Amino acid sequence: MEKEKYLEKAVAWAERKPTISLKATIEGYEDPKTYKSKSTDEVVQADLSFITNGGAKHYTEVALKKDNPKDLVVKWKVLSFMASMKRGKLHLLAPKGHKAFTLKLVRRHNINAVVHPI
Repeated sequence: MEKEKYLEKAVAWAERKPTISLKATIEGYEDPKTYKSKSTDEVVQADLSFITNGGAKHYTEVALKKDNPKDLVVKWKVLSFMASMKRGKLHLLAPKGHKAFTLKLVRRHNINAVVHPI
């Protein structure tokens, strides 16, 4: 999958933050928590999650273009909501060529997220 090559950059980005604990979906890290919908059995899991020194929980996703962005919108809305409940933010890391797509989705669907280029 194309996303794996960006996960190392995402972990390096998160490690520069003042974090207490970092979880990632790559080898050597504990997996971030998964959330499952009771009605649809759909599972949502962030690529990275970390807690800052202030206790805020942040979720991070590598944002890549998709033909059907509906799944991305649902996932990002859930992660954004969960982060806001824990005083954190959703961070979308957009590689070159994917930033405009990501910004368009965030604005169109009013997702509370911070988009960072990687």
